Parts: sequence; structure tokens; C-alpha cells
Amino acid sequence: MEFEPVIGLEVHAQLKTKTKIFCSCSTSFGAPPNTHTCPVCLGMPGVLPVLNKKVVEFTLRMAIATNCQIGRESRFARKNYFYPDLPKGYQISQYELPIAENGHIEIESNDHKKRIGITRIHMEEDAGKLGHDPDRPFSMVDFNRTGVPLIEIVSNPDIRSPEEAGAYLRKLRSIVRYIGICDGNMEEGSFRCDANISIRPKGSETLGTRTELKNLNSFKHVEKALHFEIGRQKEILEDGGHVVQETRLWDPDKNRSTSMRSKEEAHDYRYFPDPDLLPLVIDEDWIDAARKTLPELPDEKKRRFTMKYSLPSYDATFLTSSRELADYFEACVNKFPNPKQVSNWVMGSLLGLLNVEGKSINESPISPHNLASLLKLIDDGVISGKIAKTVFDEMAQTGKPPKEIVEEKGLVQVTDVSAIDEVVSSVLSRCPKEVEEYKNGKTKLLGFFVGQVMKETKGKANPKIVNEILKDKLGV
Repeated sequence: MEFEPVIGLEVHAQLKTKTKIFCSCSTSFGAPPNTHTCPVCLGMPGVLPVLNKKVVEFTLRMAIATNCQIGRESRFARKNYFYPDLPKGYQISQYELPIAENGHIEIESNDHKKRIGITRIHMEEDAGKLGHDPDRPFSMVDFNRTGVPLIEIVSNPDIRSPEEAGAYLRKLRSIVRYIGICDGNMEEGSFRCDANISIRPKGSETLGTRTELKNLNSFKHVEKALHFEIGRQKEILEDGGHVVQETRLWDPDKNRSTSMRSKEEAHDYRYFPDPDLLPLVIDEDWIDAARKTLPELPDEKKRRFTMKYSLPSYDATFLTSSRELADYFEACVNKFPNPKQVSNWVMGSLLGLLNVEGKSINESPISPHNLASLLKLIDDGVISGKIAKTVFDEMAQTGKPPKEIVEEKGLVQVTDVSAIDEVVSSVLSRCPKEVEEYKNGKTKLLGFFVGQVMKETKGKANPKIVNEILKDKLGV
């Protein structure tokens, strides 16, 4: 029997506010344990939460960017469960009346476009963090993260493959970073995902028993975990067994999931409206103000890059995957208006360099202005493409402008026809066997001759002139 997966994702994005959702404690990452706490986020008796307005504004941005319907009135609820990192014994979240519902985003996977529905977006507070001591029989808790503002983005069960799940997550991460509400750092936990997955016979409309996967802290882990779980559930059903509804933990070292606990249902959390927080009322003016703060979003920017710069879809998708990368590209094109050549260098040499050094585009040692200047030197025939690679590497190490490097190292391209002609004649005279083979039809040897001339001139000869002189002398 052929099965198909049914996948829904729950994404938690930590909002980039300076303070927590219900108190004035700092949200900065990496502070010593339990230093960013107060009676409110520690749940001391008699304290009252006060909603951070910036959290609402950031959530409205996300709701608009994902085409959601915004609830004019939403309510906070208490989600009751016991865990050592939850000091109050409940988490303040939203349940029956979330701030946003019924949205969608467009994804591309395997060259196909697809709309993934968003069931809801709601605000909630984060829990603390447990640390387990491997040498002693107890755990320690850090409450710094307690009360840090999150939005939870719950997708419809519209995803049908691990690859679609990866594409959906990348698009969401791109959006939250574009609109400036979350840094999208999965390693630090500011953008994290739980996956709900079931399988069913292909063509069936009945949903199978679902499991929830946790500890998915990279796009690669999400896709690997989903592939594993699809295979695990398929094997159970083919052997005549029944999938158990449970929460499973992904182990990236062993590339497998293990059972964590039985899957909770909503009633297990005993949700009820939080009596300490008034209903949140959103008027049209507030929504309009949030809409005006939105920048050009990834899909809009991609369409513009395709139309304005005549870029292939792949290039436009790649360059608009982050706002900073798109800004770098446009800053370079403004100085050197050859979009495809800029795209090739940014996506190739520049990002290759940054990947090796573990840097972001914002940390690039080569500015857009300097990269544009380098490309102009190639375009003007001052240096060859081969020499440009050498200059590029020197720019990365020193930060110097390309013209200064070219002058210092004497790398100006040789365009003197008579000088190149002399080198070509010398190369051909030293290679009579290859010349004869070329004239007998082994035309691929032209590249050999070009290489010899470039070697003789230390890469400085103009390749176009070299090719023309060679063809003329070889009788092509």
C-alpha cells in the first residue's frame, strides 16, 4: 500500500523585544543564570503581569505578513502543567481567542509552488531552561528565559513531505527576519519547531494517528526527523500494528527518534482565561500603523528582482532569502549595473568566502562598493577574470579597494596586441606537435594554447585578444 504523510508544524519565534512579555526584565541571551528575573516572571505571590505593547505590535506585523485575519478581541489563557522550569505552574498563552487566524504563505519545493495554510498565531511566554548535571543526580534551572515573549505559528496539516516542511520553515524564518521581529537563530532557540506527523493510504481523506517530534533545532534535523518518522510509521502499519499517539524526541547523533511521553490533548492543560489580564482589543488604527512598518516582503522582492533585473528565478529566490543579502546585492548593482554578473559573484565567490569564515553578509570584509569596483575593472579590461580572483582574495584579507591592490601588485591586464602576439608565437613554436594535432582536428587544444599564453604572461594577457590571435595564427 502506498502511504502519504500529513504534516503540520508548530513554530515558536522569540520576539526581539528588549524586555519580557509581562515584566521589565531583559531578554538578552547569554547572561549568567537567574540574573534576568523578577517577582513577576518568577511567579511570586501577589504580583500582576502587564502586557508589553511592543509584543503586540510585532505579532501584528507577522499576522499581516502571513495574510491572517486579526481578531479585534483576543484573550490570554493559563495553560496548566507542572514542570520544574515553569515557576508559576502554568504558562500564559492564548487559546480560544488568539490574536490571528486563517492565514497562509506560498512556498516553492521541487519546482512546484504551494500554499500552506496557517491555522493561528498567538502570543505566549517562554518557560525556563533545565540543565542536567552528568556527574551529580540533580538538575539545575535557569529562569532567565522565563517570560521571554514568543509567538506560536501553527500551520494547517497541508504539508506532504519533509522537503515541503523545510521550504515552509525557511520561508517563515525569512519573513520574521525581514520584518525585524525575530533573529531566526535556531541554534540559540529563538526560532524552533515541533512537527506533528501522521501517514494515511494515498487518496484517503481520513487522518492517521499523529505523533509529535521535538528537539528539531535545524532545517536539516527537521527533514531528517520527518523522513525517519514516516518510515517508522509505515513499517508499523505494514506489519499490522497501530501507531501510538505520543511525543517523540529526535536524537540527531543517532538519527532516530525515541518515545518521550504520551501526547497531551488540549483538555489535559485545563485552559481557562487568565483573570489577571484584560481582553486585548485591537482597532483598525493599530493594524494600519503595523502595516506601515512592514518592509518589502520576500515574495514581493523576488518578483521585483526578476522583473527589474531580469534575473533567473533561482538567483532571485536565493538573493532575496535574507533582507541583508538582498540589500547587499542592490547596493552593488547601483554601482555596477550588470545584475547577472553581480549575482554570479555574490552567490559564488562572496558567499563561498563567508561560508568558509563562518560570517554573515553583514560581516563581509568586502563592501558592496568594493565588489562593484572590482567588477568594473574586469568590465573595463583593466584586469582579467583570473586576476580578479587574486584581487578578490587580497580584498578579503586586507579590506583594500581593488584599484589600490592592482596598482600595488602590478596586476594590470596586458592589452598590447603586439606584445601578446609575440608571446603567442613563442608558445606555438615550442609546441609543434600540439599545433599539428590541432590542425588535424583536435580543436580542444585551443584551451591548452590559451593556458600556456596565460601562464607565460602570469595571467595578465587579455583572454579575448589571446583567443583572436591564436585562431588567426592556427588558421581557424
